[in-house]
Amino acid sequence: MRNGRITLGQAAAWCGGTVASEFAETAFCGANFDTRRLQAGELFVALVGARNGHTFARAAIEKGAAGVLASERLDADIPAIYVENTENALQVIAKKYRERLSLRCVGITGSVGKTTTKEMIAAVLQTTFITRKTAENFNNGIGLPVTVLSLGEDCEAAVLEMGMNHFGEIARLTHIAQPDTAVITNIGTMHIENLGSREGILQAKLEILEGLRPNGIAVFNGDDVLLRREAEKYHAITFGRGVENDVRAEEIRATEEQTSFTVKGFGKTFSVTLPVTGEHYVLDALAAVAVGLQCGVSPEKIAAALADFRNTGMRQKSYCRDGVHIIEDCYNAGPESMRAALKVLQGAHGRKIAVLGGMLELGGFAPQAHYEIGQAAAEAADVLFAYGANSEAYVAGAKAAGMAEAESFPSHAALSEALRRTLRPSDTLLVKGSRGMQMERVLALLYNEGKIGG
Repeated sequence: MRNGRITLGQAAAWCGGTVASEFAETAFCGANFDTRRLQAGELFVALVGARNGHTFARAAIEKGAAGVLASERLDADIPAIYVENTENALQVIAKKYRERLSLRCVGITGSVGKTTTKEMIAAVLQTTFITRKTAENFNNGIGLPVTVLSLGEDCEAAVLEMGMNHFGEIARLTHIAQPDTAVITNIGTMHIENLGSREGILQAKLEILEGLRPNGIAVFNGDDVLLRREAEKYHAITFGRGVENDVRAEEIRATEEQTSFTVKGFGKTFSVTLPVTGEHYVLDALAAVAVGLQCGVSPEKIAAALADFRNTGMRQKSYCRDGVHIIEDCYNAGPESMRAALKVLQGAHGRKIAVLGGMLELGGFAPQAHYEIGQAAAEAADVLFAYGANSEAYVAGAKAAGMAEAESFPSHAALSEALRRTLRPSDTLLVKGSRGMQMERVLALLYNEGKIGG
């Protein structure tokens, strides 16, 4: 993909920086803040945080960087743009570069499911357009502008995820991305510690519309009560299971291996089969269907793309080991995604064991939220093992709901040892928790220190 060339002089003019005259015509394609991933010809962004990126400037040039975006003086032979704040300057440069591109941009935010939705939308669009998407977790004030600067001039569609913890963050990101389509997956309780209420979270998510291009389109989850209320105000396309939605799912059928449903919307009816289990994936897929149809992708291509969908990273993966069916979902967790995962576990075969790590960023709501998820675990599972922040509240909720086997553990090692004694072939094991809980370590210890049932 041809990346657009930007001279250091152009970038300096855009962001109010300075560059020595002998380097003004030096051009770069793309940007990076990590010398380990730096590609020749990119602009190295010297960020100042836990580590000072300026100490890696020379190494970046030796690795092939075209220049450095810096806020501290470097050696005179290093091509550099000097600014007051490198992160702010990076964002301005990305915004100006985005304005040069002729492509359709889909921006995505929401409390739960935005990364999966991003992957599904990208899969659908790439059947018809040259498509790029947010990589990994590059959904913040550094990752998103780096992604924008990686877009080639021949890119026809970009799918950009936008995350946040506080008010104003999505507003900043959407003004960089300038989406033609803005998708909001749902309004949950993630980050309620910082935003105060679901109404506050709603307002923070609606910031995505501030950067929407003229004649841009909003796409909302119409099953979400708060978003349904806003849909008419913003003339949004809605998706969901309710009959009032513009794009809806009917005849949902879930097994341990896949989820199938019928799509109805925009005068079209067709079948979709997802190679993942759980009705919560239906809403993610419906968002992709709505965007695809709105962009002119045929139902046949949409269905084929979703049939081949594969999730990323540590999001829900299902596999067997030593006769145990394992549902590994260690990327993140909040009350809504916990309930969805427990519902998947509830529909599985055999004895069901839930291993739950704490849910972070819930503030004063945390004890009650964990207690209620413990109650939900009692309905879905036969055994609950808990770890981390508020794990005792999980156990208290589970026991109050009648679960006999519920216990919290002080470490990953203690939990994995208990699992080794407990698990037996034909069990189904769910492992889930917030990213900070590092629940994948439980499975790593379990795998490395002995065979299940030994």
